[in-house]
Amino acid sequence: MSFSTTEQTTISPHTQQPLANSTRVYPSKDALGGIIKQSKEAQKGWAKVPLKERIAIGRKFIDEFKRTADEVPLELTLQMGRPVSQVGGEVRGFLDRADYMLSIAESSLADVSLADTDKPGFKRYIKRAPLGVVLVIAPWNYPYLVSINAVLPALIAGNTVLFKPSPQTPLTAERFAAALYRAGVPQDVIQVLHLSPELTSFAVQHPSVDFVSFTGSVQGGQAIEKAAVEATGFKGVGLELGGKDPAYVRADANLDYTVGELVDGAMFNSGQSCCSIERIYVHESIFDKFVDKYAELTKKYKLGDPTLPDTNLGPVVSAASADRIRKQVADAIKAGAKPLIPEDLFPAAKSGTAYVAPQVLINVDHSMEVMTEETFGPIVGIQKVSSDEEALKLMNDSPYGLTSSVWTNAESNPESEEAFLKFVDELQFGTVFLNRCDYLDPALAWTGVKNSGRGISLSKFGYDQLTRAKSVHMKIKVD
Repeated sequence: MSFSTTEQTTISPHTQQPLANSTRVYPSKDALGGIIKQSKEAQKGWAKVPLKERIAIGRKFIDEFKRTADEVPLELTLQMGRPVSQVGGEVRGFLDRADYMLSIAESSLADVSLADTDKPGFKRYIKRAPLGVVLVIAPWNYPYLVSINAVLPALIAGNTVLFKPSPQTPLTAERFAAALYRAGVPQDVIQVLHLSPELTSFAVQHPSVDFVSFTGSVQGGQAIEKAAVEATGFKGVGLELGGKDPAYVRADANLDYTVGELVDGAMFNSGQSCCSIERIYVHESIFDKFVDKYAELTKKYKLGDPTLPDTNLGPVVSAASADRIRKQVADAIKAGAKPLIPEDLFPAAKSGTAYVAPQVLINVDHSMEVMTEETFGPIVGIQKVSSDEEALKLMNDSPYGLTSSVWTNAESNPESEEAFLKFVDELQFGTVFLNRCDYLDPALAWTGVKNSGRGISLSKFGYDQLTRAKSVHMKIKVD
């Protein structure tokens, strides 16, 4: 990305050149204030549209998005660098999440009746009322998958949305909004904003913005939280931030299956996911065998031009990000870590580019940043442990708490499932997986603890975050 005080331009990670038609001009503060006020006025009318009608518009939106979905893969690859062969999964996930959140909208937003406990002559219930104007600040790494979590439920709940995409992926929000317009959402109800950091803070603090949904770095989340605290009044904020997601491989794990899943969980999208696998703990009895299989599979990746169909590892988002990742690896090696992947297997990984060779490190420990701070690259550290207790302690030894996973033979061994359930109780993470990782099920609440943020998206609880409870207390019989 490149910025001036008045505009932004997307730099393609693959070419390190400006992307055609990606320059966007920022509004003035006065113009932005006017846009926010329009959104506030539009919300009054949108909230009066019957819920069933809003859901029907949401269904039509899915059809409208599908009409141009074939244009998404190459367009997204050029913006953020993921191999074009892997973008289809994001499109399918985007549509699946939209479908699910629409399917539960009526039940999630229905009045809560208290008729069973009402006294004679009284009627009480709880309504779900929209918040008003919701500012959605979306990331570049999964711009469709993440934005659907907030944008569509916010609209269905009766809010209006101000949609700020990352400067790295400006076209994604515009394509998303265009499909909503074609489906029948009024233009003042969903508006795409391209903003500088200063203008973003202005929008967060604006008194007509009622809730901010932010996905991004811990540093970015802290800036959003600070801006919201300094605003007049009390403003809701949902933060989905970083992760340093661990996996623990128990002695009875299905090794071939587990290795394949954990390599993919670490390397997909070049490791640029808040829930990527970044650290693995393996029981000492199978450590050497696991590491050998893991390294051999990693060596088979093809790093290169993401627009080619046979590439399965593309560049990271920028040359600056690549330099930071390389430094984290170099620091670990200097501190005693052992790299298992020869860099000459990946000639595209050159200094000054956004291409980073995948790397597997052993002889690692928690004195190294590679095991404690988010990498956001195709790098994983693997550490030997002697027991469940040691693994649990190390998994929780992190400032982050997004997802974690345990890999064990629960199918044929009841003791293994029992052991997993003990991990569920003790792990300090928003999601705990068994024999799975790097996946979002829209029926489950997506949430984090510690520096991974606060708030909830997806599931019926995602609607709770985008509405407020309004209690209705009726005394019908008056003596």
